[in-house]
Order: sequence, then structure tokens, then C-alpha cells
Amino acid sequence: MEACPNRLFVARKPMFVGSNAFLSRLKRRYGVRKAGFSGTLDPFACGTLVIAFGQYTRLFRFLAKSPKTYRATLWLGAESPTLDIEGITALHDVSRLPEAKVQKTVESFVGDFTYPPPAFSAKKVAGKRAYDLARRGEEVALGPVTSRIHAIRPLHYRHPFITFEATVSEGTYIRSLAEAIAKALGVPGALSYLERTREGRFVYRHEEALDPLDFLDAAPNRYLGDPADLEMGRKLSARNLQNPEPGRYTLVFGPFFAIIEITKSQEVRYLLNKVKRCSF
Repeated sequence: MEACPNRLFVARKPMFVGSNAFLSRLKRRYGVRKAGFSGTLDPFACGTLVIAFGQYTRLFRFLAKSPKTYRATLWLGAESPTLDIEGITALHDVSRLPEAKVQKTVESFVGDFTYPPPAFSAKKVAGKRAYDLARRGEEVALGPVTSRIHAIRPLHYRHPFITFEATVSEGTYIRSLAEAIAKALGVPGALSYLERTREGRFVYRHEEALDPLDFLDAAPNRYLGDPADLEMGRKLSARNLQNPEPGRYTLVFGPFFAIIEITKSQEVRYLLNKVKRCSF
């Protein structure tokens, strides 16, 4: 029997490898052509990367991938325009800080965090990537963004390194968070280590295949009409759904599933249909 080409799993990207280059390695290892990932990691960073093959590459926008948890090490006294060890331009001798001050400062960042994104980021300025402009020495002015820091705590302080763990909203720049912590401590600083340990409920477990239905940001529902309606992609009526309330839902039929949306006006829209649910 032909193997199912669809697969969802979590891989662990190593340090100093780009996310795209790492995906190319996985494609060669698994012998697949159609593959994608969600949530780009900086080249120097490591950790969890959600990978999909085949039809599952269409699921990324429906996956529950937030909040995200990171483990990071802040190097006090390191000066870097990239805010990490890839761009260090100077090292300053800074005095050891009281551990109580370090703990209080780190924990003070819980809540909404408003900051300018790093100049070396993928944000676009007049249609161009900010990091391309920054690498050419051009001035990069990015408007402030606000992230939610759900939890943050120092793990240990071995001067001049502070290692902390942060659980944050999607799109948070941990490099900027680390820079802000250093500034609050009155010293320059840059990341020497960054690892993403979790994306929502996605954690690394040796690339084991996952059932996408366990990770979709869509509640299960049941279609009570003719199953052939789903097979053929026919227009559905909210009256034939077990739960007709507005929202986003998954419908399972045979070896396939669909993602639908019920609007406030009771219109049913397919967001995805006839995705094969594979088991490995």
C-alpha cells in the first residue's frame, strides 16, 4: 500500500543553521518534496520547529501554536547591533549585580511589553526586509509593537550570564526582550543562547508523527447530513451540524477531515476540505 505523504511533527533545529536550510535537510532525510515549517527561528537559535509534509503544509494557519516558551541566556556587557552573538562589536567589563536585583528586574517584564522590533528582523520597511537594509548600513526605523509576556523567570545567574525562561505571545522578539532587561539593569547586553522549547502544545519528541486533529485551533463538530456532501465538497447547511453556533470547526469523515467556519449569519464556509488524516 502506498505510504501516506502527509505528516506533522516537531523537529529540533540546531544552532547556526537557517530554518530553510534545516528544512532542506529534513526533506532529503525523509525523501519528500512538499514540506514547510511554521515560526522561523534565527540562525543562531535552536529548538522546536513545527514541520509539515504534503497536504498538512496547508494547516499552519489553523494550528494552535501560542503561547511560545523560550530559554535564553543574556550576556551582560556584550554590545551587538543584531542583539545576539552573531554581531558582537564590543565587550564591556560590568560589575556583578545583586541576584535579588536581577530576579526582580527580569520578573518585572510580565505583562504587556511595548518595544521597537530589532533592526535585524524580517519586518518590512517600504517593501524591503529590515535586515537587508540594516546589513547595508541603512537606517532602519520600525514602529513599536506590543507583545504579551505571560510568564518570565530567571533560571540562574552566572555573571556575566543571566539565563531566563519566558512564555510569550506569538511574534515576540526575545532579542528585544533581552535588550530591554539589560537596559533596565543599566548595562548593554545581547543574547548568547536562544532555544524555543514549546509552541502551544507542540514540543520536541524525536520527530514522532502527530495527529493534526489534536493541534488544530478548531473545535470538533459533526455533520448530520449526507456524508457525500463532504466527499463532494458541496455547500453545507448549519442546520445539519450538531453544533450550529458561529465558530471554526473540524469535521471528520472516513479517512479525511475538513475545517469549516460558521458565520454569524449561519453561512457555512469551507476553509479546508478533504485533507487525508494519516497514521504512521
